[in-house]
Amino acid sequence: MGETIAFVNILTVFVLAVVVGIEIITKVPPILHTPLMSGSNAISGITIIGAIVAVGSGQQTLTVVLGLIALVSATINVVGGFLVTHRMLSKFKKKD
Repeated sequence: MGETIAFVNILTVFVLAVVVGIEIITKVPPILHTPLMSGSNAISGITIIGAIVAVGSGQQTLTVVLGLIALVSATINVVGGFLVTHRMLSKFKKKD
């Protein structure tokens, strides 16, 4: 019984986070998207650290696999964010 309540609580938080995230992202004007994306790299950095901990824990196979998926996804997000930010900032450099 206790596991069911814990699962429902976790599922509720997840669903609320998805709804709030979608609402926030759809309200951001396109001109602010790139600066906000570069700021979100810090959050993905935290995700990378958590994923490394999950992969290194060696608890269960599912934990390691999900941690590895999170690690790859967060790394792609961080690298992509830095590339987009670098490209955006290069447009503001003075030409020689």
